[in-house]
Amino acid sequence: MKESKMPSNRNPDGMEEVDLLVCGAGAGGMTAALVARLEGLDVVLAEKTAQVGGTTSTSGGTTWVPGTHLSELAGVPDSVEDARAFLESVVANRGGARLREAFLTSGRAAIEELDRRTDVKFVAAAAHPDYLDGPGAAYGGRALGPVNFDGRLLSREDFERVRPPRGEFLGLGGMMVGRAEVGALLAPFASIANLRTTIAIVGGYMLDRLRYRRGTRLLMGNALVARLLFSLRKAKVPILFETGVKELIVEDGRVVGAVLEGAAGPRRIRARKGVVLATGGVCWNKALRARLFPQGTRDYALGPVTNTGDGADVAMAIGARFEDGGDSPALWMPCSSYRRPDGTLAVWPHIILDRAKPGLFAVDAKGRRFVNEANSYHDFAMGQIATGAIPAHLVCDAAFMRRYGMGMILPGARNLRAMVKAGYVIEAKTLTELAGKIQCDPVALAATVESYNRAAASGVDDEFGRGSSVVNRFNGDAASGGKNPCLGPVGAGPYYAMAVRPADLASSAGLSGDEFGRVLDEDGEPITGLYACGNDLASIFRGTYPGPGTTLGPALVFGWRVAKHAAGTLADSAGAMTDERKQNATL
Repeated sequence: MKESKMPSNRNPDGMEEVDLLVCGAGAGGMTAALVARLEGLDVVLAEKTAQVGGTTSTSGGTTWVPGTHLSELAGVPDSVEDARAFLESVVANRGGARLREAFLTSGRAAIEELDRRTDVKFVAAAAHPDYLDGPGAAYGGRALGPVNFDGRLLSREDFERVRPPRGEFLGLGGMMVGRAEVGALLAPFASIANLRTTIAIVGGYMLDRLRYRRGTRLLMGNALVARLLFSLRKAKVPILFETGVKELIVEDGRVVGAVLEGAAGPRRIRARKGVVLATGGVCWNKALRARLFPQGTRDYALGPVTNTGDGADVAMAIGARFEDGGDSPALWMPCSSYRRPDGTLAVWPHIILDRAKPGLFAVDAKGRRFVNEANSYHDFAMGQIATGAIPAHLVCDAAFMRRYGMGMILPGARNLRAMVKAGYVIEAKTLTELAGKIQCDPVALAATVESYNRAAASGVDDEFGRGSSVVNRFNGDAASGGKNPCLGPVGAGPYYAMAVRPADLASSAGLSGDEFGRVLDEDGEPITGLYACGNDLASIFRGTYPGPGTTLGPALVFGWRVAKHAAGTLADSAGAMTDERKQNATL
C-alpha cells in the first residue's frame, strides 16, 4: 500500500519540518491532526502500524460528551451543569478538576465543529444511561453514537487501512452487525421485517466480498475511525504508516521535534508548534504493567499488541510526570476466552448482553457471589480485583443459555456443543458436579443458588443491590416477567459456568497534563512543545468510569483542545476571548 508523502519543507539543517507532528492514529491523535489542519497548520500524522484506529476501531465507538447540540436534536437535551454535578459526585475529591472543567466547557464546541466541518458524524442516543446513579446523571443525550459509514467511500487502499473489529464480533467472517439487528439475523423467518433486515445486511455483505476482504458497512468504532480517516484525506493530512516515535528532540528545555523510526530507518522531524503523543496509553508496556497493574490483570489487554506505551516512554525519558490513574491504573472489561484450533486466543468482552439478565450470577473461587453482576463492565471487574475473584465464573442454567446465550454462545445456544468441546464453557448435570469442575465448595455454591433464588422471588437483592440502579435495569430484561428485570430463578440443569478475567480496555494511568493537553514535568510545569491526548493523557476521571464512552469523549475533546492551543486559537489566558468561548457564546 502507498502511504501519504511528507511535505517537502526542510529547514537549513536539512531536517523535515512541519508545524505539528502527531504520533498515533487513534481517535485522539486523528482528531488532533484533523482539527490542526482545519486551523491552517502544516500537520503530519505518524502511525506505528499499517492501519489507523488503534483500540478505537475495535470499540463500540460510543463517545460521552455532555451538553451537545446533538442531544437537543435527539429530543433529549442535556446540560453541562447537570454533568458537572454528576462528575462532582462520581469523581469527588480525587483531583483533576481543571481538566474536567475544560472538557465540559469545550465538549459542545468540539462536537459542533466536527459535525459542521468534517465527516465525523454522531447521533445522540435517546436511551443510553450513565453507569452510575447520582445528582445530574443522564438517561440519554450524553452518549453519542457514530453514524454508520459506507467504507466504499474510501479508496480500496484506505479501506484496508482501517483496523477491523475483533474477529469474535464479525458475522460470516467479516460482517458487522448492530446490537438491534442481532435478533432479526438469528430469527430471519420470524417476521417479514426480520427477513427484510437479514436480506439487506447479508445480501449487501455478500456483494462486498466480491471486491473486499470484509464488509464495507461500518458501524460503531470502525465507523468513527473510517470517518476520521475520510476527513483527514479530504483535508490532505499526510499520514506516515509503519512509523513510530522513538525519541523526542529537546532544545533549551523545549520539545522541537521527534525521531521517528520506520522500515527505512530513523527519521528526524522538527515541529514548530509541538509534538502530540497519542500512542495508545500503557496497554502492552510490560514495565508499566508490572509496576502499576494488580496481580491477575497483567497478561492480557484489549488493545493492539503494537500499543507498547511508546508515548509514555519517550516523554518520561525527558522528565515528564506519569500519574498512576487514581482509583485504578486502567479501565477494565471482564473477558472470557478459549484457544482456537490454530492456537490463537479468542476473547469475548462481556459488555451488556448477559451479565445483567435475570438468571445469571457470578461466583468467586469459594462459590459465593462477590459483586453486583449487572453493574458496568468496569465496576464488575473492579469487584473481581478487590475481592481476588480472578478468575470468576458466570453461572446459569439451561433455560438462561437458550434464551440469552452467554459470551460467544448466542441466544438459542446453537453453538453450545462446540463451545463445551472447546473448553470455553463448562457443563454439568448438577450443581454439585459443576462445583467440582470449577473447583469451588459445593455447599457454598448450593447456598448461593438458594440465596439468589430468594432474591429473585422477592425482587430485591439485599446482598448487592442488583437491579436497583438505572443502568442495571436498562441492561436487564423487563419482558422476563419477574419483579426485577435483573433477577430470575435458577432452575433445573444442566448448568453452565464460564470463566471471566479482567482485561484492560483503556488506560487510566498516563502522562500528567494540564487543561490544554500540555504534558507536565515532575514539578508540575508544562513542557513547552509537548502535548498528549487519548490514552497517553492520564484519565480526567481518575480511575472511575462514569458512563458509556468516557474514554473516547475526552480523547476527541482534548484532541480538539490540543490542536486549538497549538494553533494559538485557544489561549492560555483565562481572560482571553478564544475561539472556544466565542463558539460557546453563540451555540
